Amino acid sequence: MDLIHMLMDPAQLLDRFGTAFWWVAHLIVFVECGLFFPILPGDSLLFAVGMFSHSGQLAMPLWVSLITLTIAAFGGNVVGYEIGRGAGAKLYERDGRFIKRTYFDQTIAFFDRYGRRALVIGRFVPIVRTFITVVAGVGRMPRATFYTWSAVGAVLWVLLITVLGYFLGTIPAIRDNLETAVLLIVAISVLPMVIEGARAWLRARREGSAAPDVRA
Repeated sequence: MDLIHMLMDPAQLLDRFGTAFWWVAHLIVFVECGLFFPILPGDSLLFAVGMFSHSGQLAMPLWVSLITLTIAAFGGNVVGYEIGRGAGAKLYERDGRFIKRTYFDQTIAFFDRYGRRALVIGRFVPIVRTFITVVAGVGRMPRATFYTWSAVGAVLWVLLITVLGYFLGTIPAIRDNLETAVLLIVAISVLPMVIEGARAWLRARREGSAAPDVRA
């Protein structure tokens, strides 16, 4: 539990790893984007890298971090996609502790709704971000198509969240309450999935109400 709490708090990671935090952030982004660990805090780490870059707590220039984090996110996607092509169906059938079938089902529904755009939009949705690549692999999406849309998603995700952290991290209320800000980022990231679920529930209710009563 302490490990999970530390992973969710970038300030603790920075205190624990010091200058190595930069590398740890890349590792976590890579793993979350390709190795089926949906609980990892990709959004909050990108935000923190931007904030720590602005404050001088990270020596690496922001532009370097933007490039290398994009590579890490894209590289994770490629690994997840290839795993999906090779063993994704078996992972779905296994329904394990961390790789749950319900995660696949949610991602498949997301993919069905948005098509190729899901590789971009899904970047901003936890859980979907982790499993969208393996679903694309299982579905045998052409590699050229997957690589193109995944690269676009990686660039937009890293650029928007990290730059947001760079500028908003100067606000004292955010800088001094990073853990609360991280929770807010996670909540905002999950919001699209919540809205989509609510819409699906309302549609199902309307369709159920509109169905004719065939009872005698």
